[in-house]
Amino acid sequence: MITAKAISKYGLVWIVLCFLIACDDNSDENKALATANGEVIQLAGVWAVKLDSLNTGADENWFLNRFEGEEINLPGTLDDAGIGKKDTLTPALNNYVLSNLARKHSYIGKAWYQREIQVPENWSGKSFDLKLERVLWSSTVYIDSVKVGSRESLVGSHNYDLTAHLNPGRHLLTVEIDNSDLYPNINVTGDRYPLKVNQEMAHAYTNHTQIKWNGILGAMNITASSPNQLQNLQIYPDFDNDEIRVSYQQQNATVKPVLFELLDASGAVVFSKEIKSPEVDGPYFNFTVERPAELKFWDEFNPNVYMARITNDETSAQVNFGYRKIENKNAELHLNDHRIFLRGNLECVIFPLTGYPPMKTEAWKKLFEQAKNYGLNHIRFHSWCPPEAAFQAADEAGMYLQVELPHWSLKVGEDAKTTQFLKDEAQKILRDYGNHPSFVLMSMGNELQGDMQTLNDMTATLKKQDSRHLYATTSFSFQKPAGTRPEPEDEFFVAQWTQKGWIRGQGVFNNYPPGFENDYTANSKQIEVPLISHEIGQYSVYPDLSEIPKYTGVLEPLNFIAVKNDLEQKGLIDLAPDFTYASGKLAAMLYKEEIERALKTPAFDGFQLLQLQDFPGQGTALVGLLNAFWESKGVITGEEFREFNSPLVPLARFEKAVYEQGENFTAKIEVANFLEPKENQNLHIFLKDEKGTILKEMTLENLKLSLGNNPNLGTLSFPINVTEAAAWTLGIELEGTPYKNHWPIWVYPQEPELRETEVVETTSFTEAVALLEAGKTVLLSPQPNDINGVQGRFVPVFWSPVHFPDQPGTMGLLIDNQHKALANFPTASYTQWQWWDLCIQSKSVRLNGLQLKPIVRVVDNFVTNNDLANLFEAKVGAGRLIFSAMDIQSNLSKRPVARQLHASVLNYMASADFDPQQSLSKEDLVQLEVKN
Repeated sequence: MITAKAISKYGLVWIVLCFLIACDDNSDENKALATANGEVIQLAGVWAVKLDSLNTGADENWFLNRFEGEEINLPGTLDDAGIGKKDTLTPALNNYVLSNLARKHSYIGKAWYQREIQVPENWSGKSFDLKLERVLWSSTVYIDSVKVGSRESLVGSHNYDLTAHLNPGRHLLTVEIDNSDLYPNINVTGDRYPLKVNQEMAHAYTNHTQIKWNGILGAMNITASSPNQLQNLQIYPDFDNDEIRVSYQQQNATVKPVLFELLDASGAVVFSKEIKSPEVDGPYFNFTVERPAELKFWDEFNPNVYMARITNDETSAQVNFGYRKIENKNAELHLNDHRIFLRGNLECVIFPLTGYPPMKTEAWKKLFEQAKNYGLNHIRFHSWCPPEAAFQAADEAGMYLQVELPHWSLKVGEDAKTTQFLKDEAQKILRDYGNHPSFVLMSMGNELQGDMQTLNDMTATLKKQDSRHLYATTSFSFQKPAGTRPEPEDEFFVAQWTQKGWIRGQGVFNNYPPGFENDYTANSKQIEVPLISHEIGQYSVYPDLSEIPKYTGVLEPLNFIAVKNDLEQKGLIDLAPDFTYASGKLAAMLYKEEIERALKTPAFDGFQLLQLQDFPGQGTALVGLLNAFWESKGVITGEEFREFNSPLVPLARFEKAVYEQGENFTAKIEVANFLEPKENQNLHIFLKDEKGTILKEMTLENLKLSLGNNPNLGTLSFPINVTEAAAWTLGIELEGTPYKNHWPIWVYPQEPELRETEVVETTSFTEAVALLEAGKTVLLSPQPNDINGVQGRFVPVFWSPVHFPDQPGTMGLLIDNQHKALANFPTASYTQWQWWDLCIQSKSVRLNGLQLKPIVRVVDNFVTNNDLANLFEAKVGAGRLIFSAMDIQSNLSKRPVARQLHASVLNYMASADFDPQQSLSKEDLVQLEVKN
């Protein structure tokens, strides 16, 4: 109180100044005060935070008074604020560093967040609801001196009814967040990672992609509403009866008329009807209306989203929805009575600037836009559920989503509390996100093992409760027979193999010569529900070291920096961009064949790539053609990728990649059409050489392309009549559309032209050394078993050389295709299909420190970074040498590619151009031989 005595003593000016300071919202006392704007108190802003690493906060009643703490901006995390234990790791090629991106600061345990709120006088008599949109993992809320309650969820918002605890005036709001591992049995552990905090793998709670953050994300608010607010509004399209079923709850179950309205994207009301007496079913109110003619269906091509609004004399509620039906029809996946095919990709909470998912739609719109740019129409959220913003963006983009419980466990059913937690999470997913038309599939988790009956029971409950989605017990399982055929309650089946064998390229591409006639029908036709191939791809790409400056957030790329340092030390750093490009082109080629085999398989209803973008954890699993930011690595454009990954894809079946003089090239033409039925279509097919000269062309006219697979549309046949090796291209274009596709093939003469030469050929190291000492020109091509090197392999490292260390560890070829030794051997600068035989029958030699420039280099994995070669030249003593670590001597009459490379190398060695500039000692040469 300002008294007359104070005015007399200090003067009026001073008193006014004190009053202004007291009213200043930026003063320390007031800047953390959250006030109402209309019916909402927004809680975003500056909070105080205090870490409770000793778990004493509750016993010491930290919530009773304002505590001294650090400032933090919420929504956000301790990592964002730089609070927690500082990272002490330094770049090194070990499992500590290569495990995942490194958190600059980390904290596991309880943290207390606090600020004051001001409840306005006009809120008297209202209900108060607190929403914390996303928390990892539990929250406990206090108002002043009273504990309101606790919540546990990894999939959705933590909501609290504050009605009994708030009244007009000032209050102290305290929130305790605990990001400890509350239910370890939801998770599988990776024991190859020495830091225990990095062993959990399920993406809802992990440090491998998402980090184990502590904080509050997304919407944070207290909402004032009618004491009898309409709640849990759910819209159920009844496609078969052309109706809409509406369900909602109200605290005081009084049957009152409600106004039901549908609004389109522009906000215009397209339907309105008064429902005089909704049916009462326990706590639920239900009614049904006919689908208005103006209401359009939702799908990937026409993502029509509507707002449904109900209003009574007390309050209103509204949600967005789309009118559609997803179903299993004769073991095919159908949407709105039309067959669809899921061209999918995984999303594993990979957001390396923050370590947590975006909570606003703009970021998700950008991600889905890039996904669609690469032809995708489906995203699988592996062992996690995204926030509301992702569903909103997917609704608008026409993206089909599969969500999962936060669950990747080998101990399903062993712990009753864990099972109940997962059941509660499933209910929360349906309640919070069930209206979204993009939400089409739900799985109980990833690669689950244990009590399958528990999973079947959970799935059966969800199926009975909500038919808007299809459900599966697990996204694949290594447990047999579960992983080889659908469980009784499965409405779709995600698998990498069946009882009959592999249904993805992992078991094919390295084991069998390239062939393009095949699909997975023999191993899949018996599956009686829609079938989706599991995590196809996983082809490792060499790290793109140019990414390092992009990591400006809470995570450090110590793994990338360690690779960079190692290459610099070994003198290979200038090759890093070429390593990325060459390994990326190989991965892109393999992804193309993976996808085309899936599209050729009538029993398939989709695939899920692992994946288009990099995965920075699990041993630095850089399997993407895009980086972790969904940006291009310069390997393949969206337009190029869409040739084989689109709603409509021209396809060809032909026997092999390599042909000889006298053979006949035959391609059977087909189209995978999941766009729309098409009439009177023309397919232009052509075969051309490297100069673009058309060798043969034909047009298939007036075709009818139905939805699904359209096989045996026609055949292109052409006799191989060549005297020189060449690379040709088979192309198909659907006239008048953007849909096209192409494939390379290689043709070789049976008897390549050979120059007269004095080159001596040998498979013996001993003989080669003697010849070189005598000044001879030598082609040394030992048998691979005699070579001291790395086992030859066509496909690159699977997933990660750290996560799966017991595998041959190379990542394709880097070829000097302008070198004159390859003048008669058509090739790009990276691995293509014609190299399969040569790669399989090889053993790459280590040239570490020898200062040689290989003609055919092998990209080593980023853990060992050896200087590997399959073909190099050198001076050795008085002689000249070409060394081939690929077998180009054996059985050449039946190996046209080896025969042609052999001839090309010999012709080069017989020419005046053969003048090796680097030298190799005989001692270093014999080190390349296996010693008995």
